[in-house]
Amino acid sequence: MCRWAAYRGQPIYLEELVTSPAHSLIEQSHCATRAKTATNADGFGIAWYGDRPEPGRFRDVLPAWSDCNLKSMARQIRSRLFLAHVRAATHGSTRRDNCHPFVCDTWSFMHNGQIDHFDRLRRSMESMLDDEHFNARVGTTDSELLFLLALQFGMRERPLAAMAEAIGFVEQLSINLTGSVKVRFTAAFSDGHTLYAVRYATDAYAPTLFAAPMGAGGHCLVSEPLNDDTDAWMEIPAGSAVTLSEKGIEVTRFQPSVDGAAVMKPAMAS
Repeated sequence: MCRWAAYRGQPIYLEELVTSPAHSLIEQSHCATRAKTATNADGFGIAWYGDRPEPGRFRDVLPAWSDCNLKSMARQIRSRLFLAHVRAATHGSTRRDNCHPFVCDTWSFMHNGQIDHFDRLRRSMESMLDDEHFNARVGTTDSELLFLLALQFGMRERPLAAMAEAIGFVEQLSINLTGSVKVRFTAAFSDGHTLYAVRYATDAYAPTLFAAPMGAGGHCLVSEPLNDDTDAWMEIPAGSAVTLSEKGIEVTRFQPSVDGAAVMKPAMAS
């Protein structure tokens, strides 16, 4: 399982999540405590928003703990909204194109979890994409493809509803093609203004997600708490969606939805 951290609020240095805390994201890359595997060494990435609408991004295949560039960038870059990820690969080889976060236009996305039977579902999932989103795909992971499906289903206009439809589509597809379904999905995604997150699984093992206030009116979302101050961290329940905006943090129920027409009908070419 991967580990990730995200932040929205007044600008802070990336190092305040990525390198400085006692249990920072870099520390989690080789000593995770709330994951199946303690080591997340199959690459890393950060996406951050500044003065331009689209995010900046830096990714590499090195383990996060061994890259001096990451530590230097995290110390120098301040951002009001950023996503950071360390990868333990489940689908897709270890290469830069498969490292999170993924970016399309102004949107960024990162994921912890997996889609079972992805090798049998991938072709049908890809057939749902129109030319714009199909051509935006550069890697081979289930995570990137799920992100592009959510964009195809309208994430720009209705982020959480589109993500619910994308996951619902994958679940129904898996049942139709394999007779079973298992999806584990804890993800963060943003348009540069609002930060969203979802914690969900078809079984009882949704990857962990925690939230805490940070900075001046900001909040962070993490796979694991960054320190031992247990009172500061709120565990987000499975089956939940999180919205971080100027209004603060909102946690609502999350349930995949299925559009029967979408399951049966591939996207038209643009």
